Amino acid sequence: MACKARCVLGRALQSFRVGTHRVAGRNLTKKLATGCGGHIDEETQVGLLVSIDNGGTLTDVCATDGARTVHAKTLTTPHDLTECFVKCLEGLSEKLYGEADLSRLVTATDYIRYSTTQGTNAVVQRKGPRLGWIVDDAALVERVAAAAPEMHETFVGDRARVVRADSDEETYRKALIRATAELVSAGANRIVIGFAGDHPVDAEKVAKRILYRAFPRHLLGAVPMLFATELSRLGTDVQRVWAALLNSFLHPAMEAFLYNAENKLREHRARKPLLIFANDGNSTRVAKTIAIKTYSSGPQGGVVGGEVLLAHYGCRSAVSIDIGGTTTDVALFRDGRAEVRPSGSIEGAPVPIALADLKSIGAGGGSVIRVVEGRIVVGPESVGSAPGPACFGRGGTEATITDALLLQGILDPESYFGGRLKLDRDRAEAAVMRNVAEPLGLLLDDALDAMSEAYHRKVADALPAKGDDVELLMAFGGAGPMSACGVAELAGINEILVPRYAAVFCAYGITFSDIQHSYVERVTGSDEAGLAQVREALDEQARRGMLAEGFPIESCARDYHLLQRDGDEYRRSELNGASAINGSEAWVELRATKHIDKITLPEGATQESRPAEADGVRKGRQALPLYRLESLQPGDWADGPCLVEEAFFTAHVRSGWRFNVSPAGDLFMRRKNK
Repeated sequence: MACKARCVLGRALQSFRVGTHRVAGRNLTKKLATGCGGHIDEETQVGLLVSIDNGGTLTDVCATDGARTVHAKTLTTPHDLTECFVKCLEGLSEKLYGEADLSRLVTATDYIRYSTTQGTNAVVQRKGPRLGWIVDDAALVERVAAAAPEMHETFVGDRARVVRADSDEETYRKALIRATAELVSAGANRIVIGFAGDHPVDAEKVAKRILYRAFPRHLLGAVPMLFATELSRLGTDVQRVWAALLNSFLHPAMEAFLYNAENKLREHRARKPLLIFANDGNSTRVAKTIAIKTYSSGPQGGVVGGEVLLAHYGCRSAVSIDIGGTTTDVALFRDGRAEVRPSGSIEGAPVPIALADLKSIGAGGGSVIRVVEGRIVVGPESVGSAPGPACFGRGGTEATITDALLLQGILDPESYFGGRLKLDRDRAEAAVMRNVAEPLGLLLDDALDAMSEAYHRKVADALPAKGDDVELLMAFGGAGPMSACGVAELAGINEILVPRYAAVFCAYGITFSDIQHSYVERVTGSDEAGLAQVREALDEQARRGMLAEGFPIESCARDYHLLQRDGDEYRRSELNGASAINGSEAWVELRATKHIDKITLPEGATQESRPAEADGVRKGRQALPLYRLESLQPGDWADGPCLVEEAFFTAHVRSGWRFNVSPAGDLFMRRKNK
């Protein structure tokens, strides 16, 4: 992990950059041939692009060679994330070579990009180090605590020490040293120095000199110090402090795992470092990654992939539902782009970091469904991957939508999860009867209908209001396609897009990311000479930063923007000379980007060319024609009710809907007569 603020023993974290995500438009120019049986012909291989999305229940992997894309899944191993990291790569190598050969895969790969929910889960579960905080204003402690009271109590509690700088130098020095010693004695594992006022950078520099002279590395042990303005100089003092606290809280576990994963790749002779996908839609190597930017990075892969598909199909207004095992993430797209908050919040804590405006609710394939006070309640609790839904046969006794779908005949007990996980109907029925049917006095079939209605209603209620004029619902995640029609009907949406790689769509979206860093410098004055000096400083930072990524700055795109304070936010505009600079606070931002080659999506309009031929019938409450996605061709169509299935997802096409296959192999579903 990136480290710029010095530790008392070891390093802390690199400075944090604010930026928004970007969808790159370059296409993959080096395409690889495929050999017999779908395996890659290594003699013509240029390099694979591998993307991994580590979720709370499942870990997804997607790889492309430019000519085709393959994917795999494995159960997440929360006790050791390195285990599922390796397993998903081995699963991918089985798809590519017919055997689990990690070394062969790694040496054939150009880039491995990785996102993880570990940071998100750590914040949600409050699992992390005890933090200490040195501050120069008691009023700032109150404002920071008021922004996210429960999280502040967990992270910091009474481990905040106010040290004012309005005394003489010697008194101030002694007070800082005493405060640091007290925090270590109080059990602080990491210390944040976050000051208030108009000049926090200068104030923190003074404190830094004092503390580093007073505490050589051997005195306090492994207690890192992080200075808030070295993480971010933008934003309000409350935003800066919360960014520093969150970053310090997330860093230890992230660092240990990510370096372990990178070491695994080195053991197998990886050609390039592991890249970490961030919540701004770009990637950086582990050593240059900032812990806070891994928060919610997995769903951001779905946002990036969504923007790519919407642009490809010329759709400007859409909403996406990414339904996994635990949550549903909802994103609204306007003019083909997801909405972005210039300054976001993490569990209520304001931070000076741009985040996609994602809404997350506790409704997923493993969400517990129970009866409370005579009505069905969905989530937010989840059974996760262990024990999982009752039908998994791993000791789970709670009812979930997965159990209901199995009993309705939507899911096949033999082919679920690529045939690697057999489902148990009897256990599913017992869980539904005990937790839903009997408490409501319903027969089994009526209970299943009520569960589906409650589940779809919860997701539909999280979508934007109908007045937002949404053209299309994009449904992905392992559980998204199963619920798409039910949610769309309740939301009044008449067209659905299910991506071909819906089951691993967040990993697929990561494939479209680039390597990017951003740098900011304060502008003082409004003359061209001063602006040129700022640009020169930024160019040098970018040169060093991209060289650390392995690229000369000449091979990177450089974009300059002017950031001007507007309340608690910053207005971003093109940098058009010093004359555009006005107001009391202005910054220049430089984004340096190394573009990575991308997948080329097949062109052509989606047409209804021929009726699709069913591969069989799934018998449940009713006999449903079953279509295998890999057997369908562009232009194939069929009317519901029916099922379209691939190894890791099942799309339920309800009565009154018709599906159609696009040239890229994506599924469009439209309500007939609408």
